[in-house]
Amino acid sequence: MNQDKDYLFTSQRLGFRNWESADIDELHKINSDKKVMEFFPSVSTRKQTIEFIEKMKSQFSEKGFCYYAVDKLDDKNFIGFIGLSEQTFIADFTPCVDIGWRIKYSEWNKGFATEGAIKCLQYAFEVLKIEEIFSIAPKINLKSTHIMAKIGLKKQNEFEHPLLKNDARLKTCVLFKIEK
Repeated sequence: MNQDKDYLFTSQRLGFRNWESADIDELHKINSDKKVMEFFPSVSTRKQTIEFIEKMKSQFSEKGFCYYAVDKLDDKNFIGFIGLSEQTFIADFTPCVDIGWRIKYSEWNKGFATEGAIKCLQYAFEVLKIEEIFSIAPKINLKSTHIMAKIGLKKQNEFEHPLLKNDARLKTCVLFKIEK
């Protein structure tokens, strides 16, 4: 646990930063939790977790944003990610900037995803000057769609996600959007 982290920005309880190699083990624990990964085809391997972090670091250096690593400010403990990522799968609304989150299960139902997503939207509109932001989730992921609506995104439609087309349970996704 590093007490002297440099945050890109903070919300009331959370610090948002770029990824560090030290985050691999903690994110892998989150990505291995079946409760957290309920609405994904499977849990992630350690290799997939490392690839994800490398992709986020690369995207941050290229675009100035990513799904940011998030720490609680009171104890500096890593709790997951909240942020923005470019989605490029084939759909009529891509490429687009997506807002998303993944929080360790022990930190659920404390308002962190909502608080962090609101702060990320503010940062995206005011600092990054992004004009519109989307959010995507399987239709059955009511927890995430509730947060999407709570932070001001409006449902646009439902679609079959091309990367989930072979997963009957997850393939029907909802698309939400907010404009500056």
